[in-house]
Amino acid sequence: MSLYTKNIPVGYIYTLGAKEEYFDMFGFHKVIELNEGVATRIFGYSESLYSTDTYQFDDYSKYVADRFDPAEKAKRRAEVFPRDCEKAFEMGKNFVMRQKAIM
Repeated sequence: MSLYTKNIPVGYIYTLGAKEEYFDMFGFHKVIELNEGVATRIFGYSESLYSTDTYQFDDYSKYVADRFDPAEKAKRRAEVFPRDCEKAFEMGKNFVMRQKAIM
């Protein structure tokens, strides 16, 4: 049961420069869980996805950012980020299908 008169799916898409192994250290899983809980309570349904270890800068050579390996970031952007974008697209498609099923 939601507080809103209609069931409206809510999607959170998080992009983080942090690697996934830091999620627990910084409490990201808890934040995601709390956000989903509030949105579900209000709107009836929510889900999240996240993309980790994303770019902070377009050109790392212009910044002092010793914590990051630009080659690793570029590799992840080329290999993983497109899959994360596909997951976001699929989440949107699922929301449309979910709404059609309710109507």
